[in-house]
Amino acid sequence: MHAQSVRAISECHTLATFTEEPAHITRRFLTPPVHAVHTHLRQRMEALGMTVQTDAAGNLRGIHQPANAPAKRFLIGSHIDTVPDAGPFDGILGVTLALELVEIVQERQLPLSIEVIAFSEEEGVRYGIPFLGSRAVAGTFDEKLLAYEDADGIPMSEAIRSFGLDPTQIPSAAIEPQQTLGFLEIHIEQGPILEAEDLQLAAVTSIVGQTRGTLTFTGHANHAGTTPMHLRHDALAAAAEWITAVETHANSTPSLVATVGKIFADPNATNVIPGTVHTTLDLRHPSDPIRTVAVEALIAQAQSIAQRRGLTAQFTQTMNEPAIPMDLALTANLTAALESTGLPARILTSGAGHDAMILAARIPTTMLFLRSPGGISHHPAESVREQDVEAALHVAANFLERIFATINNT
Repeated sequence: MHAQSVRAISECHTLATFTEEPAHITRRFLTPPVHAVHTHLRQRMEALGMTVQTDAAGNLRGIHQPANAPAKRFLIGSHIDTVPDAGPFDGILGVTLALELVEIVQERQLPLSIEVIAFSEEEGVRYGIPFLGSRAVAGTFDEKLLAYEDADGIPMSEAIRSFGLDPTQIPSAAIEPQQTLGFLEIHIEQGPILEAEDLQLAAVTSIVGQTRGTLTFTGHANHAGTTPMHLRHDALAAAAEWITAVETHANSTPSLVATVGKIFADPNATNVIPGTVHTTLDLRHPSDPIRTVAVEALIAQAQSIAQRRGLTAQFTQTMNEPAIPMDLALTANLTAALESTGLPARILTSGAGHDAMILAARIPTTMLFLRSPGGISHHPAESVREQDVEAALHVAANFLERIFATINNT
């Protein structure tokens, strides 16, 4: 499978050239470069004899349906959007590998129906809400999201129409569980564990729960030169104290990770005391109860800091995704496939969110991680090793053979 692994990597580099920013890989939900990605992937899908369509949420979907295959199909895929100034492999490698697997299945004449999905959105960059593509496929897309506006004031519904799609048809993108065997997402680890252990691959057993939100401190803007320190109600100073508290709390709670990734100060002037500050909170843990307690503790701490400084603090939750276990049977087949190809049956919990966590609530789902050299992701230096990509193809092909054997034995 050397040729296929080389091609999968090469395709990622080609698709990386379809970007909103020259010299940077930036591809947000249904922006113009997504048309180019769709055109390129569609050509490959059609060359493989697949039936191709774009659903109303902008997911590109190709179906390989052999004449002698059962009607139920197995889904494989990942996302094609990126964070700003991204690397070339996050998400998109799972799509290019899925197409290589279709070719391998065809070569082996394995009568298995496969649907490859290139999810339109996972990162949440353009509208602040992640997993738009997989929410549509899972049937959990909330129509209220269509009113959300991006930084340019473009409502999501308008972005979808501008792409040539009808947002009122998004419900039709949902899969029918009774017609689906399961879902596999192949993804780079985006972390340092496999690299540290000198391992190529791992099966994912669960995805951590996530809470995201915005914490707003409201004080009083005033002149920076004439307002004594003891009479200030500085929203930015309060936010800084709270940000340090977030880090301290995470350091003292095993397996908890908490990040304040954005901060907006108003009026954002050198000689004006900040009157309002908006900060984001991203908090994750494998245990939902521990995560919930941590969120409550940090909100209470923010309010305490605000009260002491004569301000107010308000938390607005924007996401609350529970920890999601992967399907036991599919994951057992995946670990068996690892062992059958001579690799350790390493299992990991994913600290990052993935489309798999959305589909897992609807159909049996599992994930395969590839080593991230240097543990680097969401960065232009993101990379993969050719031998790891080839190993992933071997394992995934073995996994699909096991899925077909399971069908025949039932």
